[in-house]
Amino acid sequence: MNKSAAVKMAISMAIFGSIGFFTIHTGIPAEELVFIRCIFATLFLSAVWALTGGYKKEKWRKKEMLYTIICGVFLVLNWVFLFKAFHDMAISLAISIYNVAPIFLLLLGSVFLKERMSVGAVLAVIVCFLGSFLIVGTKQFSSFSMLIDSGFVWAILSAICYAMTMFIGKGIKELSSYALTFIQTSVGIVMLLPFMDFSVFSGLTSLNWFYILGTGIIHTGFVYYLFFDSLRSLPAIIVSALVFLDPLVAILLDITLLDFSPTIWQTLGMILIFGGILYTLKQPEKSTDKKEAVQEAS
Repeated sequence: MNKSAAVKMAISMAIFGSIGFFTIHTGIPAEELVFIRCIFATLFLSAVWALTGGYKKEKWRKKEMLYTIICGVFLVLNWVFLFKAFHDMAISLAISIYNVAPIFLLLLGSVFLKERMSVGAVLAVIVCFLGSFLIVGTKQFSSFSMLIDSGFVWAILSAICYAMTMFIGKGIKELSSYALTFIQTSVGIVMLLPFMDFSVFSGLTSLNWFYILGTGIIHTGFVYYLFFDSLRSLPAIIVSALVFLDPLVAILLDITLLDFSPTIWQTLGMILIFGGILYTLKQPEKSTDKKEAVQEAS
Protein backbone atom coordinates (compact mmCIF):
# COMPACT_ATOMS: atom_id res chain seq x y z
CA MET A 1 0.00 0.00 0.00
CA ASN A 2 1.18 3.52 -0.84
CA LYS A 3 1.46 5.08 2.65
CA SER A 4 1.81 8.63 1.31
CA ALA A 5 -1.40 8.25 -0.70
CA ALA A 6 -3.19 6.77 2.34
CA VAL A 7 -2.17 9.77 4.47
CA LYS A 8 -3.39 12.20 1.79
CA MET A 9 -6.70 10.37 1.52
CA ALA A 10 -7.11 10.32 5.31
CA ILE A 11 -6.39 14.06 5.56
CA SER A 12 -8.83 14.87 2.75
CA MET A 13 -11.61 12.84 4.37
CA ALA A 14 -10.96 14.28 7.84
CA ILE A 15 -11.08 17.85 6.51
CA PHE A 16 -14.19 17.16 4.47
CA GLY A 17 -15.87 15.98 7.66
CA SER A 18 -15.91 19.60 8.85
CA ILE A 19 -17.85 20.91 5.84
CA GLY A 20 -21.17 20.76 7.69
CA PHE A 21 -19.76 22.92 10.49
CA PHE A 22 -18.50 25.46 7.92
CA THR A 23 -21.76 25.37 5.93
CA ILE A 24 -24.04 26.46 8.76
CA HIS A 25 -21.74 29.41 9.55
CA THR A 26 -21.53 30.83 6.02
CA GLY A 27 -24.79 32.76 6.33
CA ILE A 28 -25.82 32.04 2.73
CA PRO A 29 -28.32 29.58 1.17
CA ALA A 30 -27.26 26.19 -0.15
CA GLU A 31 -27.55 27.15 -3.83
CA GLU A 32 -25.20 30.12 -3.56
CA LEU A 33 -22.69 28.14 -1.50
CA VAL A 34 -22.63 25.31 -4.06
CA PHE A 35 -22.15 27.90 -6.82
CA ILE A 36 -19.03 29.16 -5.03
CA ARG A 37 -17.79 25.58 -4.59
CA CYS A 38 -18.19 24.97 -8.31
CA ILE A 39 -16.22 28.11 -9.16
CA PHE A 40 -13.35 27.24 -6.81
CA ALA A 41 -13.25 23.60 -7.91
CA THR A 42 -13.23 24.57 -11.58
CA LEU A 43 -10.45 27.13 -11.19
CA PHE A 44 -8.27 25.18 -8.75
CA LEU A 45 -8.40 21.74 -10.31
CA SER A 46 -8.23 22.96 -13.90
CA ALA A 47 -5.06 24.86 -12.93
CA VAL A 48 -3.54 21.66 -11.51
CA TRP A 49 -4.73 19.77 -14.58
CA ALA A 50 -3.01 22.29 -16.85
CA LEU A 51 0.22 22.63 -14.82
CA THR A 52 0.74 18.87 -14.69
CA GLY A 53 0.14 18.60 -18.42
CA GLY A 54 -2.61 16.08 -17.85
CA TYR A 55 -4.89 17.78 -20.37
CA LYS A 56 -2.56 16.66 -23.18
CA LYS A 57 -3.20 12.98 -22.38
CA GLU A 58 -6.98 13.12 -22.26
CA LYS A 59 -9.01 10.85 -24.50
CA TRP A 60 -12.29 12.53 -25.30
CA ARG A 61 -15.24 10.26 -26.11
CA LYS A 62 -18.75 11.56 -26.86
CA LYS A 63 -20.36 8.85 -24.72
CA GLU A 64 -18.11 9.61 -21.75
CA MET A 65 -18.70 13.34 -22.15
CA LEU A 66 -22.46 12.75 -21.99
CA TYR A 67 -22.08 10.56 -18.89
CA THR A 68 -19.87 13.20 -17.27
CA ILE A 69 -22.36 16.00 -17.90
CA ILE A 70 -25.20 13.92 -16.43
CA CYS A 71 -22.95 13.10 -13.47
CA GLY A 72 -22.32 16.82 -13.06
CA VAL A 73 -26.03 17.52 -12.73
CA PHE A 74 -26.45 14.88 -10.02
CA LEU A 75 -23.24 15.97 -8.24
CA VAL A 76 -24.46 19.56 -7.98
CA LEU A 77 -27.93 18.49 -6.81
CA ASN A 78 -26.22 16.23 -4.27
CA TRP A 79 -24.34 19.21 -2.81
CA VAL A 80 -27.40 21.49 -2.79
CA PHE A 81 -29.61 18.94 -1.03
CA LEU A 82 -26.90 18.05 1.51
CA PHE A 83 -26.32 21.70 2.44
CA LYS A 84 -30.08 22.21 2.77
CA ALA A 85 -30.18 19.21 5.12
CA PHE A 86 -27.38 20.73 7.23
CA HIS A 87 -29.51 23.85 7.74
CA ASP A 88 -32.64 21.91 8.76
CA MET A 89 -31.28 19.12 10.96
CA ALA A 90 -28.26 18.26 13.11
CA ILE A 91 -25.12 17.63 11.04
CA SER A 92 -24.66 14.19 12.61
CA LEU A 93 -28.15 13.11 11.54
CA ALA A 94 -27.85 14.58 8.03
CA ILE A 95 -24.44 13.01 7.39
CA SER A 96 -25.66 9.64 8.67
CA ILE A 97 -28.59 9.58 6.24
CA TYR A 98 -26.35 10.92 3.45
CA ASN A 99 -24.05 7.95 3.89
CA VAL A 100 -26.88 5.62 2.91
CA ALA A 101 -25.77 6.40 -0.69
CA PRO A 102 -23.96 3.03 -1.13
CA ILE A 103 -27.22 1.30 -0.30
CA PHE A 104 -29.01 3.22 -3.07
CA LEU A 105 -26.12 2.30 -5.38
CA LEU A 106 -26.72 -1.35 -4.51
CA LEU A 107 -30.42 -0.97 -5.36
CA LEU A 108 -29.63 0.78 -8.66
CA GLY A 109 -27.34 -2.07 -9.65
CA SER A 110 -30.05 -4.57 -8.78
CA VAL A 111 -32.74 -2.78 -10.82
CA PHE A 112 -30.83 -1.58 -13.88
CA LEU A 113 -27.89 -4.00 -14.11
CA LYS A 114 -29.80 -7.05 -12.91
CA GLU A 115 -27.20 -7.66 -10.21
CA ARG A 116 -28.47 -10.23 -7.73
CA MET A 117 -28.70 -9.13 -4.11
CA SER A 118 -27.88 -11.64 -1.40
CA VAL A 119 -30.13 -12.09 1.62
CA GLY A 120 -27.52 -10.24 3.68
CA ALA A 121 -27.56 -7.29 1.28
CA VAL A 122 -31.37 -7.08 1.46
CA LEU A 123 -31.20 -7.12 5.26
CA ALA A 124 -28.54 -4.37 5.16
CA VAL A 125 -30.89 -2.21 3.05
CA ILE A 126 -33.74 -2.75 5.52
CA VAL A 127 -31.48 -2.01 8.51
CA CYS A 128 -30.22 1.25 6.94
CA PHE A 129 -33.71 2.52 6.20
CA LEU A 130 -34.87 1.54 9.68
CA GLY A 131 -31.94 3.54 11.04
CA SER A 132 -33.03 6.55 8.96
CA PHE A 133 -36.55 6.39 10.39
CA LEU A 134 -35.20 6.19 13.96
CA ILE A 135 -32.97 9.21 13.33
CA VAL A 136 -35.83 11.44 12.19
CA GLY A 137 -38.55 10.05 14.44
CA THR A 138 -41.94 8.67 13.46
CA LYS A 139 -43.72 11.95 14.31
CA GLN A 140 -41.99 13.71 11.41
CA PHE A 141 -43.73 11.36 8.97
CA SER A 142 -47.22 12.49 10.03
CA SER A 143 -47.29 15.22 7.36
CA PHE A 144 -45.25 16.18 4.30
CA SER A 145 -44.57 19.69 5.62
CA MET A 146 -43.11 18.29 8.86
CA LEU A 147 -40.99 15.88 6.83
CA ILE A 148 -39.60 18.76 4.74
CA ASP A 149 -38.92 20.88 7.82
CA SER A 150 -37.09 17.98 9.48
CA GLY A 151 -34.45 17.93 6.70
CA PHE A 152 -35.02 14.21 6.10
CA VAL A 153 -36.17 14.68 2.49
CA TRP A 154 -33.12 16.81 1.65
CA ALA A 155 -30.75 14.27 3.23
CA ILE A 156 -32.36 11.34 1.38
CA LEU A 157 -32.34 13.25 -1.93
CA SER A 158 -28.64 14.07 -1.44
CA ALA A 159 -27.90 10.37 -0.88
CA ILE A 160 -29.89 9.38 -3.99
CA CYS A 161 -28.10 11.98 -6.14
CA TYR A 162 -24.72 10.86 -4.80
CA ALA A 163 -25.60 7.24 -5.64
CA MET A 164 -26.65 8.33 -9.15
CA THR A 165 -23.31 10.13 -9.57
CA MET A 166 -21.42 6.96 -8.63
CA PHE A 167 -23.69 4.73 -10.72
CA ILE A 168 -23.40 6.76 -13.93
CA GLY A 169 -19.71 7.43 -13.21
CA LYS A 170 -19.02 3.70 -13.56
CA GLY A 171 -19.29 4.17 -17.31
CA ILE A 172 -16.47 6.73 -17.37
CA LYS A 173 -13.18 4.90 -17.83
CA GLU A 174 -10.82 7.11 -19.83
CA LEU A 175 -11.22 10.67 -18.58
CA SER A 176 -8.87 11.67 -15.76
CA SER A 177 -10.28 12.72 -12.38
CA TYR A 178 -9.28 16.33 -13.08
CA ALA A 179 -11.03 16.43 -16.46
CA LEU A 180 -14.06 14.74 -14.91
CA THR A 181 -14.36 17.30 -12.11
CA PHE A 182 -13.63 20.24 -14.43
CA ILE A 183 -16.58 19.27 -16.65
CA GLN A 184 -18.89 18.49 -13.73
CA THR A 185 -18.27 21.72 -11.82
CA SER A 186 -18.47 23.75 -15.03
CA VAL A 187 -21.90 22.20 -15.54
CA GLY A 188 -22.73 23.29 -11.99
CA ILE A 189 -21.81 26.93 -12.70
CA VAL A 190 -23.99 27.03 -15.81
CA MET A 191 -26.78 25.14 -14.08
CA LEU A 192 -26.96 27.34 -10.96
CA LEU A 193 -26.21 30.78 -12.46
CA PRO A 194 -29.85 31.55 -13.45
CA PHE A 195 -30.98 30.88 -9.88
CA MET A 196 -28.35 32.96 -8.08
CA ASP A 197 -29.41 35.73 -5.73
CA PHE A 198 -26.23 37.75 -5.36
CA SER A 199 -27.89 40.06 -2.83
CA VAL A 200 -27.35 37.35 -0.17
CA PHE A 201 -23.64 38.23 -0.20
CA SER A 202 -24.29 41.79 1.03
CA GLY A 203 -24.18 42.41 4.76
CA LEU A 204 -22.12 39.32 5.53
CA THR A 205 -19.62 39.51 8.37
CA SER A 206 -15.91 38.85 8.04
CA LEU A 207 -16.52 35.56 9.89
CA ASN A 208 -19.14 34.57 7.29
CA TRP A 209 -16.61 35.24 4.53
CA PHE A 210 -14.00 33.18 6.39
CA TYR A 211 -16.32 30.15 6.32
CA ILE A 212 -17.40 30.81 2.72
CA LEU A 213 -13.81 31.06 1.46
CA GLY A 214 -12.82 28.12 3.67
CA THR A 215 -15.51 26.00 2.05
CA GLY A 216 -14.28 27.02 -1.40
CA ILE A 217 -10.51 26.92 -0.93
CA ILE A 218 -10.07 24.21 1.72
CA HIS A 219 -13.04 21.86 1.28
CA THR A 220 -13.13 22.10 -2.49
CA GLY A 221 -9.74 23.03 -3.92
CA PHE A 222 -7.30 21.57 -1.40
CA VAL A 223 -9.37 18.53 -0.37
CA TYR A 224 -10.20 17.56 -3.94
CA TYR A 225 -6.54 17.84 -4.92
CA LEU A 226 -5.50 15.50 -2.08
CA PHE A 227 -8.39 13.14 -2.83
CA PHE A 228 -7.72 12.80 -6.56
CA ASP A 229 -3.96 12.72 -6.10
CA SER A 230 -4.26 9.67 -3.84
CA LEU A 231 -7.36 7.89 -5.20
CA ARG A 232 -5.73 5.84 -7.95
CA SER A 233 -2.80 4.79 -5.80
CA LEU A 234 -4.94 2.95 -3.26
CA PRO A 235 -6.90 -0.32 -3.30
CA ALA A 236 -10.68 0.08 -3.32
CA ILE A 237 -11.00 -1.49 0.15
CA ILE A 238 -8.64 1.09 1.69
CA VAL A 239 -10.54 3.95 0.07
CA SER A 240 -13.84 2.52 1.36
CA ALA A 241 -12.44 2.38 4.91
CA LEU A 242 -10.89 5.87 4.90
CA VAL A 243 -14.10 7.43 3.57
CA PHE A 244 -15.63 6.73 7.00
CA LEU A 245 -13.36 9.40 8.49
CA ASP A 246 -15.72 11.96 6.92
CA PRO A 247 -18.84 11.11 8.98
CA LEU A 248 -16.72 10.34 12.07
CA VAL A 249 -15.21 13.85 12.10
CA ALA A 250 -18.59 15.42 11.27
CA ILE A 251 -20.30 13.70 14.21
CA LEU A 252 -17.46 14.52 16.64
CA LEU A 253 -17.52 18.22 15.65
CA ASP A 254 -21.30 18.30 15.93
CA ILE A 255 -21.18 16.88 19.45
CA THR A 256 -18.18 18.85 20.76
CA LEU A 257 -18.57 22.25 19.05
CA LEU A 258 -22.30 22.48 18.37
CA ASP A 259 -23.44 20.72 21.57
CA PHE A 260 -25.51 18.16 19.66
CA SER A 261 -26.79 15.43 21.94
CA PRO A 262 -28.52 12.57 20.12
CA THR A 263 -31.36 10.68 21.75
CA ILE A 264 -31.04 6.97 22.41
CA TRP A 265 -33.18 6.24 19.32
CA GLN A 266 -31.11 8.56 17.12
CA THR A 267 -27.90 6.95 18.36
CA LEU A 268 -29.33 3.52 17.58
CA GLY A 269 -30.36 4.79 14.14
CA MET A 270 -26.82 5.98 13.35
CA ILE A 271 -25.38 2.66 14.54
CA LEU A 272 -27.81 0.75 12.32
CA ILE A 273 -26.96 2.87 9.25
CA PHE A 274 -23.19 2.57 9.54
CA GLY A 275 -23.46 -1.07 10.57
CA GLY A 276 -25.50 -1.83 7.45
CA ILE A 277 -23.06 0.03 5.21
CA LEU A 278 -20.03 -1.68 6.74
CA TYR A 279 -21.69 -5.03 6.15
CA THR A 280 -22.21 -4.28 2.44
CA LEU A 281 -18.56 -3.22 2.11
CA LYS A 282 -17.41 -6.54 3.54
CA GLN A 283 -19.44 -8.57 1.07
CA PRO A 284 -17.34 -10.68 -1.31
CA GLU A 285 -16.40 -8.62 -4.36
CA LYS A 286 -16.88 -9.91 -7.87
CA SER A 287 -13.77 -10.92 -9.71
CA THR A 288 -14.08 -7.94 -12.02
CA ASP A 289 -14.15 -5.57 -9.08
CA LYS A 290 -11.04 -7.23 -7.66
CA LYS A 291 -9.22 -6.80 -10.94
CA GLU A 292 -10.12 -3.10 -11.02
CA ALA A 293 -8.86 -2.65 -7.46
CA VAL A 294 -5.56 -4.33 -8.34
CA GLN A 295 -5.18 -2.16 -11.42
CA GLU A 296 -5.87 0.99 -9.37
CA ALA A 297 -3.29 -0.04 -6.78
CA SER A 298 -0.58 -0.77 -9.38
